[in-house]
Amino acid sequence: MIDDTQLELRTVNVTRYVTPLREGGSLPAIAEADDGFLYVLKFRGAGQGVKALIAEIIGGEIARSLGFKVPEIVFANLDEAFGRTEPDEEIQDLLKASVGLNLALHYLSGAITFDPTVTKPGPLLSSQIVWLDCLLMNVDRTARNTNMLIWNKELWLIDHGAALYFHHSWHNWEEQAKKPFLLIKDHVLLSQATELDEVDAAFKTILTEERIRAIVDIVPDEWLTGEFDTSEEHREAYIQFLLTRIANSNIFVKEAQHARENFI
Repeated sequence: MIDDTQLELRTVNVTRYVTPLREGGSLPAIAEADDGFLYVLKFRGAGQGVKALIAEIIGGEIARSLGFKVPEIVFANLDEAFGRTEPDEEIQDLLKASVGLNLALHYLSGAITFDPTVTKPGPLLSSQIVWLDCLLMNVDRTARNTNMLIWNKELWLIDHGAALYFHHSWHNWEEQAKKPFLLIKDHVLLSQATELDEVDAAFKTILTEERIRAIVDIVPDEWLTGEFDTSEEHREAYIQFLLTRIANSNIFVKEAQHARENFI
């Protein structure tokens, strides 16, 4: 059982920049850290800045709390020396803009991309993932980009940086928390998600206020800047958004069920 008061991420120091992963505009990279492991490194100096990293922490750790397999998420310190030796000017600029604290996920060596035509997760797991993505308003679990991997014959969820997209503009965030997630119609597993009501009842008992607060508390104060007077207010807004969304989950569950009926 996870202790809701003790959630924290390890911190590693990046020792070697291995290779960029040219996917989308964020230019994540494979890097080695001082613990000897390889990580997928996500930079705070990338296009969406720390908001994508905040979404990665909150989305990934909520998923882990619900029992999904998610690669370990760590904080990753990047030394200013990395930007000096990189020959690619675009990557050099990214490294220079990301000196300090970044985020990384354990690299699942040998994992293969989930293919919905090959692997059928089944009604329960499909419903669980659809529910999660409705909660997080995750726009990035489509057939074109599933953000799921098969590793050691098990399904792993990766890359939640596009979740919580409301936080790119905090306008009317209280109302956003109660809205259905209309883009669920494009979810790669929607057609198999036949057990949403059962999942809704089970997951709401797991995501207590204590659990949500513990997860959001992981986010560093230095990343909570801009929209609110203090980092405490900013953090509380994330917490209240998630708690409101969980309390009103019937709204997004009904939308997902309606989208599935139209799909099939």
